Amino acid sequence: MSHPNYSTRQIAIYFLKLGTTGFGGPVALVEFMHRDLVEKFGWISEEEFKDGLALAQLAPGPLAAQLAIYIGYVHYKLKGATLAGLAFVLPSFLMVIALGWLYTEAGGLPWIQSLFYGIGASVIGIISMGGYKLVKKTLKKDWLLWGIFLIIMIFTFLSENENIWLIVSAGLVAWIVKTKRKIFQLHADSFMAPIFIQVSSFATADEKLLKMGWFFLKAGAFVFGSGLAIVPFLYGGVVKEFGWLNDRQFLDAVAVAMITPGPVVITVGFIGYLVAGLPGASIAALATFLPCFLFTVIPAPYFKKYGNKPGLRAFVDGITAAAVGAIGGAVLVLAKRQLVDVVSIMIATISIGLLIRFRKLPEPLLILFAALAGLLIKGLH
Repeated sequence: MSHPNYSTRQIAIYFLKLGTTGFGGPVALVEFMHRDLVEKFGWISEEEFKDGLALAQLAPGPLAAQLAIYIGYVHYKLKGATLAGLAFVLPSFLMVIALGWLYTEAGGLPWIQSLFYGIGASVIGIISMGGYKLVKKTLKKDWLLWGIFLIIMIFTFLSENENIWLIVSAGLVAWIVKTKRKIFQLHADSFMAPIFIQVSSFATADEKLLKMGWFFLKAGAFVFGSGLAIVPFLYGGVVKEFGWLNDRQFLDAVAVAMITPGPVVITVGFIGYLVAGLPGASIAALATFLPCFLFTVIPAPYFKKYGNKPGLRAFVDGITAAAVGAIGGAVLVLAKRQLVDVVSIMIATISIGLLIRFRKLPEPLLILFAALAGLLIKGLH
């Protein structure tokens, strides 16, 4: 391990800046970190960066946030990981809190509803393209992963919910098939099963906050493949099971995550704010990112030794294929509710067309145009 030529203060300031200005999604954020921290500053080596990226791709959690946590851990262990993670997430968290307050205060105004009419349709297009890219990247020509993807997508669409145990089972199926083992031959070192953290109490006795904390903790433990993977799980709980938000509010929450820098998962802060104000936002964000933090710092010291085990990679491949299938099913469910007229269908279709034509088109810019289109079209009626 190389000797650090930077301080914890410097790493915190860097990730604070990246979290404030880092638009473009996880791939762009990873590229920024490599350009700055490996090539420009030389704070970590190429090998250390690759190890962090590999762990972030294998473990559940938002890719960019996990990589930031790992980079902080490399030389400064828990202190560095904590500072890097908090600094990276804090700016977008504060932004969604501010947007949540504005949304709550002005939510009843016609012009706000018109804005989010266009935004919601555009988000359907953006998520559809995100899902398509994940399909190309993760499934390739693997018939097993395609089968898992289709089964989970159909199940999610028909049930309008995401079954966590079905997704875990997909990982087990992939593990068994790809490693050619039988169920009774399981060994503890063959693969890494998800870790569940039992929350016994919160600082408040509020039952809703307790329920929120446990729900978002489980959500954070199953963000495989992409930050978008949390969308179907959140929809099933927040809208279908608990009824905390309606369909329109949920899509608006996803849109807010798209127009702010940082991980898409930060949508939980906006959702938490709409449900229970600032305490709800804080608990939702903390509970969601805690598994991400633990899944990075706990295996970090052992990753070089165990990270390349075929059983572990097969298990993660199966879960990732299932997560992408859940995204596909959720897109269909949300589209069925959001695309209710010709105009909304046109906005979604144009959004997809623009993303195909201009591959580097910033998503916040696309959402801005969709918002203006919604304001103009709905404002005329």
